[in-house]
Amino acid sequence: MRAAKLISAGKIEIEETEKPVIMHPDEVLVEVKAVGICGTDLHIFRGERDDVELPRVMGHELSGIVRETGAQVTRVKTGDRVVLDPVFACGECKTCKCGHVNVCSSVKCYGVQMDGGFQDYIVVEESHLYPFGEDVSFEAAALAEPFSIAANIVARTGIMPEDKVVVMGSGTIGLCIVQAIKGIGAEVLVSDVVDSKLSRAKEAGADDTVYSRVHSLEDAVEGFAPGGADVVIDAVGIAALTEQMPDLAAPAGRLAVIGFDGEPAGIPPVKITKKELTIVGSRMNCRRFPKVMEWLREGKINEELMISRKYPVEEIQRAFEETLADGQDTVKTLILF
Repeated sequence: MRAAKLISAGKIEIEETEKPVIMHPDEVLVEVKAVGICGTDLHIFRGERDDVELPRVMGHELSGIVRETGAQVTRVKTGDRVVLDPVFACGECKTCKCGHVNVCSSVKCYGVQMDGGFQDYIVVEESHLYPFGEDVSFEAAALAEPFSIAANIVARTGIMPEDKVVVMGSGTIGLCIVQAIKGIGAEVLVSDVVDSKLSRAKEAGADDTVYSRVHSLEDAVEGFAPGGADVVIDAVGIAALTEQMPDLAAPAGRLAVIGFDGEPAGIPPVKITKKELTIVGSRMNCRRFPKVMEWLREGKINEELMISRKYPVEEIQRAFEETLADGQDTVKTLILF
């Protein structure tokens, strides 16, 4: 079978490897059909992740078809169309047993700290697979993972229909978050420093947008939610935006941080205390796929808005290069098998 391996920074080679086989009774053989290129994949491709050992088969946003099942598999059957939850945890530590598998001290992401989905077949435990119907395309289903990130943020911040939400950034995750928020019925304002991205935010359902490179974000938020927003989400993931969040929030507001920026964010504690703000982190997803599968079934995910490019696996090197070269105009690139 074909496996697209990152051999060194900037270089992917397609190799012929042995097809994986089921070794345990709870495992499933999946024929891969569509895989999204994530921002994490782009960082790995550029050699910016020192926690990734090469060679590595990347890819964690995938859909496919069940081809074989182990003797004890009950969640899925041969012929099922499935998506993969890429969060792999130990399942035994206190954190896992309390239900927080995504922050297990030994957590791994499929295709990052372990080989992933840019190959014809994979074998995984059935607990990581979620079936979907034939009315949902493989391409749309491959969007389930980024939408699981949005679902986790929505859950962590407790967004309600009456809330007014500010989302900073209208990239892939920002657009997923906007669609999730509108599915709840809340109002959302989106900011970005790239004006062209804001039209996509509007198409995703944003009630208002602000080009924050030119216009005041603070003034825009005050006009949108006098006194401050109920929820503020940094969908870019940089310390400079985290610093702004308390000033945009209403008293008793909730702030969501999703970035891995190692730089310090200078937030005076008084800003948190005086408003009694809640700050939450949100990492990957914590068993949010059932909710995302509902969104897929109900047609709440805008496939046409999200998918910008499609390439056959044979052109995966070009797919990465062109996605990086034209990043501002690309939401999601898919690799098809």
